[in-house]
Amino acid sequence: MNRKYRRTVIAGNWKMNKTVTEMKQFAEELKPLLGKPKWCDVVLCVPAVNIAQAVRLFRDSRIAIGAQTMHYDSTGAYTGEISAEMLADLGVKYVIIGHSERRAYYNETDEAVNKKVHAALQAGLCPIVCVGESLTEREMGVTMEKVAYQVKMALHGVSAEKLRRVIIAYEPIWAIGTGKTATTEEASEVCCEIRSLVRELHGARVARSMTIQYGGSMNAKNAAELLGELDIDGGLIGGASLKPAEFTQLVNAANQA
Repeated sequence: MNRKYRRTVIAGNWKMNKTVTEMKQFAEELKPLLGKPKWCDVVLCVPAVNIAQAVRLFRDSRIAIGAQTMHYDSTGAYTGEISAEMLADLGVKYVIIGHSERRAYYNETDEAVNKKVHAALQAGLCPIVCVGESLTEREMGVTMEKVAYQVKMALHGVSAEKLRRVIIAYEPIWAIGTGKTATTEEASEVCCEIRSLVRELHGARVARSMTIQYGGSMNAKNAAELLGELDIDGGLIGGASLKPAEFTQLVNAANQA
């Protein structure tokens, strides 16, 4: 991490977990443990039905609420969808875009990801853009080609000023929910290459200020080592974000790294 130039962000992605009732218990346990993080920003990306209550529950803390996806249009005949404006109106600050599960299960394309990034920024949200390779792609040695393509597509047409609000989350698909984790060297190498690509496309100032997270089974045991790398500025956390004590350990690791 390099706090001189950019934010450290620990974001929990709850996926389809926790009812509103369960979330209330989680908040009661988490807030005393977490206190007020000194250095890093903390985000919880909760299920859509939990968002309004989550904003209220964490209003008196330094925890921001995020969404897990959104539509790229403001309004329309899109049954079941939610717009960026709707999220912003509820008090949402962040939104995950292009998670591999959205790409795989709901056919979310790179073109759609780009549209969502623009829509999120227009509404004042901070997009957390997920990129990453499959196990086959890593074994074939095309990790950076795949990740570079996703980054270029996601950021196409975004101004340098707005790019300061974009977070890139590198999540190797083969490490999400599997218990497998990229080695510190593998994770750092890709995050470094992402920053180099952003520098090439958008200039040194933008690259230096962009937060790049690592996701993919980050936990209390490996967080300190991963977050100690210069180009890893936080984590997009899955299962560990569902447990107050473990999530607090991750935030503490980010504050101490």
